[in-house]
Amino acid sequence: MKKRLLLFVGVLCTLGFYSCQKSISDSGQVEPRDASPGESLNQNRFSFANITVGKFAEVPFAHEATDVFTEGPAVDKHGNVFFTDQNHDKIYRWDAKTGDVALWLTGTDRSNGMEFDDDGNLIACADMHGELWKIRPNGSHQVLVDNYNGKLLNGPNDVWINPENGGIYITDPIFPRGYWDDSDPRKQDWEPTHSEQATTGKGGHVYYLAQGSNQLVRVTTMPGWNADSWPNGVVGTSDGKKLYVNQWSYDGTGGIWVLDIKRDGTLTNMKTFVAGLNFCDGMSLDEWGNVYVCADGGVQVYNPKGNNIQTIPVPSANNVFAGKNEKTLFITGGGSGMIFSQKMNVKGVEKFSDDSHGHEHDND
Repeated sequence: MKKRLLLFVGVLCTLGFYSCQKSISDSGQVEPRDASPGESLNQNRFSFANITVGKFAEVPFAHEATDVFTEGPAVDKHGNVFFTDQNHDKIYRWDAKTGDVALWLTGTDRSNGMEFDDDGNLIACADMHGELWKIRPNGSHQVLVDNYNGKLLNGPNDVWINPENGGIYITDPIFPRGYWDDSDPRKQDWEPTHSEQATTGKGGHVYYLAQGSNQLVRVTTMPGWNADSWPNGVVGTSDGKKLYVNQWSYDGTGGIWVLDIKRDGTLTNMKTFVAGLNFCDGMSLDEWGNVYVCADGGVQVYNPKGNNIQTIPVPSANNVFAGKNEKTLFITGGGSGMIFSQKMNVKGVEKFSDDSHGHEHDND
């Protein structure tokens, strides 16, 4: 009787195991859940999962211009998104409750990548004169930095603020702009061959600004970093321990690198995360450690091991998790002038800051 009972239980367990495996295989999806106390969310949970819900949707965005370039999405503590039209020097606000988009600020010195700090200020990469701005809730601004070692920056492109200490990381590629004045030493034909940060080559680096400091620290000085490149998107983990940086390229030499963040903000232990990507741009992270990068083909999603697990096939320049429940991926479409939203099965890791935004400003 005991043997028969054990045999019966064994058969049930085996059937249960295969049934569970078949269910996961057929659905291709694992339902996300909240972590237990003390359990890390940075695990390879979605190596084979469908992390999106349904199809992406185009966000209504009324504008008169024909050459709009949407970029720089930054999310506030309410889940609203502020994004730029770099070509027309404007910042717009998407309302997470209504889905409406409204002009928020004009005269931004061609701001590109942005992120909110703990005080509700927008930290913006102002490309016009190679500056990093702090835009206050009332629309006024302060220039935080405009040089490295006394020399003009290439043009800050994207920004990430470490939630653990408030330190700011910026990427600084040289993309010659038509709106730069002829007297600007950065102005040159494509493809750029020099910058103020390098006598030859592009002088492409990542910089760190400690909270309260006005001096940038160059943090990509390690062996293996290619300074003759275009560092572009940047994002870090919510525990402030790892930084992901990508390099834009058109010839397959681009990709994503991951580095450890030291206590003083400098970087070490650089490793290739994804190689051979073209047109890498803005990035975000979800709660499971998946990396969302705007690149060739749309928003490419990579799990923590660097395996591609999904593609959201829309024109994309940058993306951020937004909405009240942090489960809406907000995607700016760059030169397409479009905006998209994608419902997600997983939350982002953006740290919503305390702010009082919501009024329109016009600082021409």
